[in-house]
Amino acid sequence: MSNFDGRAFARSLSTGPGVYLMRDERGKVLYVGKARNLRRRVGSYFDRRDKGARINLMVARIAGMEVSLTRTEAEALLLENEWIKAHRPRFNINLRDDKSYPWIRLDSGHPFPRIGFHRGPRKSPAQFFGPFAGAGAVRESLNQIYRLLGLRQCRDSVFSNRTRPCLQYQINRCSAPCVGYISEQDYARDVDAAIQLLKGRDEAVIELLGERMQAASAALEFEQAARLRDHIQSLQRVRASQFVADGAEDLDVVGLSMSGGQAALQLVSFRSGRNVGSQSFFPANLQEHDQPGDIMAAFLGQYFAERRPPSALILSCAPTQAKLWKEALERRREGKLSLSWRVRGQRAQWLKLAETNAADALRRRQSEHDQLGRGRQELAALLALQAVPERLECIDISHISGTETVGSCVVFGAEGALKAQYRQYNIEGVAPGDDYAAMEQVLRRRFRRLAEEGGELPDLLIIDGGKGQVNRAFAVLEDLGLDAVPIMGVAKGPARRSGHETFILDGREVKPGPHHPASHLVQQIRDEAHRFAIQAHRRRRQKRAQASPLERIDGIGPLRRQRLLQHFGGLQGLRKASAEELARVPGISLALAERIVEQLRNL
Repeated sequence: MSNFDGRAFARSLSTGPGVYLMRDERGKVLYVGKARNLRRRVGSYFDRRDKGARINLMVARIAGMEVSLTRTEAEALLLENEWIKAHRPRFNINLRDDKSYPWIRLDSGHPFPRIGFHRGPRKSPAQFFGPFAGAGAVRESLNQIYRLLGLRQCRDSVFSNRTRPCLQYQINRCSAPCVGYISEQDYARDVDAAIQLLKGRDEAVIELLGERMQAASAALEFEQAARLRDHIQSLQRVRASQFVADGAEDLDVVGLSMSGGQAALQLVSFRSGRNVGSQSFFPANLQEHDQPGDIMAAFLGQYFAERRPPSALILSCAPTQAKLWKEALERRREGKLSLSWRVRGQRAQWLKLAETNAADALRRRQSEHDQLGRGRQELAALLALQAVPERLECIDISHISGTETVGSCVVFGAEGALKAQYRQYNIEGVAPGDDYAAMEQVLRRRFRRLAEEGGELPDLLIIDGGKGQVNRAFAVLEDLGLDAVPIMGVAKGPARRSGHETFILDGREVKPGPHHPASHLVQQIRDEAHRFAIQAHRRRRQKRAQASPLERIDGIGPLRRQRLLQHFGGLQGLRKASAEELARVPGISLALAERIVEQLRNL
């Protein structure tokens, strides 16, 4: 029970609008709310009236509160949802999509900018287009740009070391700026056309392709002219298939489905008259008293907390405080916005389609959730665990012949995979191929941090390995004072056949067989850990393979590397040069030149 004096805190507050935040004894955020009158709203939590088991539990855990005043209730509404998005409090309705939204990134500061897929923080000087509702919409747009305009997609390290065109040029998806097949001025025109295409201004791109087709025809390059003609026709077909009745208006359609205490929302986005994709969302922490309007309001606040709303929103139902939400979203948009839930004609068909997709997504998620729940129960019975494990973690190691070793940790909860809590570990300082030492390093790094920060421990730790790995894992956790965590090993079956593994726990061996629900659950978790580890390993190996050999030589920075490659026409000419020839390059001393020759010979 907390000693926080909520009544005294409430009496000290302003009677104006604002946002309040509740924390527990460990500083974790319990709940974020907004109020028209802060003093009255916060004080209502601490009066003598019964508020139900959920609110009583939350109030009992409050150890501190913070408030932020706003000028209007609409501002409070936006700030509330920004805080919910940032902290994901336990007692709020949280919009979980388990990943950041994809964007298209156009690099700046390079004579021949690269365009490609991006997910994560958006930092200048690059330009970003989006966000898109799904990765498929991004890749479709990028494929169109590569095919029509030939912008490069390779990284700068690859671009600077090319001596001849790559396969992308051979299949007409790149104009080969790396070897000078296109001028900087013409490439800049293609970049401008790509920007116009991403902004929905297809007419400008069609006009540019038409000019090139005429020029190719005039130069008697009829094959090139025919290719450009096909590109124009393809672009016009895409425009025809994606055009909607509302012309160039930007709008989002949001369908909601509720069943069995769970909900799903389906967002379908139209930009500049084109359907640019859809995305499913699954709110968490729903309670019996939550109404469709509450869920829709939570979605609007959290989804548009980081993005500008379109000019029109079509919703399955009216959000709670619809008038206030319209005002808040118009403030975010800095312009007028149409908010509607009673529609006819084409818009009614879009809404029906979004609701149908939301219902199907919810059905599939509930089916998956039921299978996971049954698998956990069967696993607890099979291993004679004291309780059904809610949180399961799995550790896996990946390498090729002991090189570029990485470890992965995946986490599964009651709702399935918790991808935001996945972790990858680059293994350093262990002998190549020593999986025992690699496993120990991952476990120590993982659980030492959990112990220091008071993080949530797993109800069952799964190790991809046999008795040796399990014994080593138990020794590590015992050394960290965490020997109460159950550890289960998964030893591979005969001929490594999936489903025939042996489960090892406390010296006991169990073979559930390929049709047992517990076996299905463990296979899913182990395969996810394996996929995640291999992904990290490939990324690390690719990064090493794409790096220029010059980057591994001390004393060679970006400027000297550029001078050397330009002077000798690439890496191949550089390898043939003598130390005396290298020393003629500005900034390269004879001693450094001799070191370059020696190290390039050994690489």
